Parts: sequence; structure tokens; C-alpha cells
Amino acid sequence: MEYKFTTENFEQEVIASDIPVLVDFYADWCGPCKMMGPVIAQIANEYDGKLKVGKVNVDDEPELASKYNVMSIPMMVIIKNGEVADKTVGAVSKTKLTEMIGKVLA
Repeated sequence: MEYKFTTENFEQEVIASDIPVLVDFYADWCGPCKMMGPVIAQIANEYDGKLKVGKVNVDDEPELASKYNVMSIPMMVIIKNGEVADKTVGAVSKTKLTEMIGKVLA
């Protein structure tokens, strides 16, 4: 399941989550972000129950984008125990994302 994270639910859904969270910072107009959409959806399904997966639209949530120093999108951040555990910027392979997730879940 993919979540939509906003400033209203970010603290509860991400920071206070008892499992790691993959946050995809994206925008609707961003080509590489659209390319990553199906990959993010696959990861959400494959890691259901072990990893929470959601998106932050940087145009709708500028405070969150600023807080996490989002300079380029897409930017995928893994947050574990309220802290950034890993991140990557740009369109990346599913393999790269699953490697990042594997380290955090290990």
C-alpha cells in the first residue's frame, strides 16, 4: 500500500512509525518521478508489513521538502526510528532501492 504523506500526517505516519518508511519526494510534472512511480508501487506491494511506502508531492508540501533538503527530484529517503537512514536522488533501478531497503531492514 502506498501512502500520501503531508505535513499533517508526516509525524504520525513516518517519524513515529514502528517500521522503516520509504518516502518518495516527487512532483507531477517531473519525468523521472513518473518513471519511478511503478517501481515505488511494486516495492510498496513487495514489502507490505515490513516497510511503509509513501509519497510527498514537493509542490503541495514545500515545508517537508525544505526540512529534508530536497534539491532534486525524485528523491527517495528511508526513515527508520525517526531518522534518515539512507537516501538517493534521481531515477534509480529497483535493484538499487531494494539494496538500500535490505540494509535498513537487516
